Amino acid sequence: MRVAFVGKGGSGKTTMSALFARHLASQGAPVVAIDADINQHLALVLGADRQPAPLGAHLTEIKNHLRGDNPLIPSADAMVKTTPPGRGSTLLRFDDLASHPLGLTTPDGLRLLATGPFGDDDLGVACYHSKVGAVELLLNHLVDGPGEYVVVDMTAGADSFASGLFSRFDLTFVVAEPTLQGVGVYRQYRDHSAPYDVALAVVGNKVHGPADVDFLREHAGDDLLTWVEHSAAVRALEQGRPFALGDLEPANADALTVLRKAVDQQEKDWQRFGRQTVEFHLRNARAWGNAKTGHDLTRQVDHGFVFGPRHATVPAGDL
Repeated sequence: MRVAFVGKGGSGKTTMSALFARHLASQGAPVVAIDADINQHLALVLGADRQPAPLGAHLTEIKNHLRGDNPLIPSADAMVKTTPPGRGSTLLRFDDLASHPLGLTTPDGLRLLATGPFGDDDLGVACYHSKVGAVELLLNHLVDGPGEYVVVDMTAGADSFASGLFSRFDLTFVVAEPTLQGVGVYRQYRDHSAPYDVALAVVGNKVHGPADVDFLREHAGDDLLTWVEHSAAVRALEQGRPFALGDLEPANADALTVLRKAVDQQEKDWQRFGRQTVEFHLRNARAWGNAKTGHDLTRQVDHGFVFGPRHATVPAGDL
């Protein structure tokens, strides 16, 4: 299952991503965490002593691997962040992602990948979506199964809507502080994602008491799934002091259990995933991709390809 954490900058989504990933790993679940935020802090919060190798700096290699022998994609230069898989493409199993050579293993035993930060050559000439595109491509080509978890720390605010990446998840957790700004980002995310059947749940954060819960419930209604109370243990984590999941207050530990239950109850919809992968690719191709690459990227859609475990059911000769 693919899970995204989004929210206002400073809402605590990176911390919540890390806590949830560590919670899953502590229960023996296979987990890959991906830092797709422009502020690359997930490794720090997960206790890693270094950053993973940046996916964004290896985009050409990633494209060449994923396009495989797909005859509709002649080269990496003809492949963009939205390019969908087809017959001949290299499809990734969860274990492929968990053993990706650009990742590293954290002290909790989970695998961490990261888009990578801006480099000197990027400043003033590139947008961060060029790096996040590596994550979108990996998720487009991933065939994950039950009990396998990919946890992605997304960019802040509504910036996630600059690509189709926001629709690549089985469940999106909107981390919201009990403030007008916090619930404002939730409403923005809810309204933008509503036409695409994106499953959302609100996770309150930095809650100080019943009044804060009432505020979140007033503004988020039934979307409010659970909340995390103001935590001395979490503050220690964020300050780089020793931290273990067992240090969490019981109510906050219970909140992580609620998150996992919600993810496990979510049904994976491969038809929606495939439909939207193609939709966003066609939209991007016509908006900028064709002009940028000099190729008609709409011809990359393999209409005989079936997304999910039962893929490529139409003979390749029918291409």
